[in-house]
Amino acid sequence: MILIAIGSNLPRPHGSPRANAEAALRALEQEGIRIVRRSRWFRTPPWPETETARQPWYVNGVVAVETKLAPEELLAVLHRIEAAMGRRRAADALNAARSLDLDLIDYNGGVRDNAPVLPHPRMESRAFVLRPLADVAPDWVHPVSGRSVTELLAALPGDAVAEPIIDTD
Repeated sequence: MILIAIGSNLPRPHGSPRANAEAALRALEQEGIRIVRRSRWFRTPPWPETETARQPWYVNGVVAVETKLAPEELLAVLHRIEAAMGRRRAADALNAARSLDLDLIDYNGGVRDNAPVLPHPRMESRAFVLRPLADVAPDWVHPVSGRSVTELLAALPGDAVAEPIIDTD
């Protein structure tokens, strides 16, 4: 299973963070990356907590995809999609607000220390990754720690926030 985390907290270029996240899904498919499953969208505060007062909240989700691309090639596609939506990695400060963030969080359970590092470092401590991941892959197990997504969620601090966005249509 190949898993990609999606996040956005700036309105440009598509009018809202959620619209940016939806545009990212379309861009993945246009690149020949097939979306097999997707999570609900979640509303999450900026991370780390010190950024909460300075930035708008994020829209986050996770998708499971199929592709013949190698991890390096897939990461390059993710970065290209981010750039097309206004993300400038070199210019972005650490934890800066962004129009789009696409992270390769798992690639068939592989473990790598070189780019892309897999599984994605620090994912196991972030509600904005784990809660949508549980939607997509409730039986997923961290390939290094051996802990399930359920165990990782239970280990989060009580104030870890990831609220499902309820559609009112």
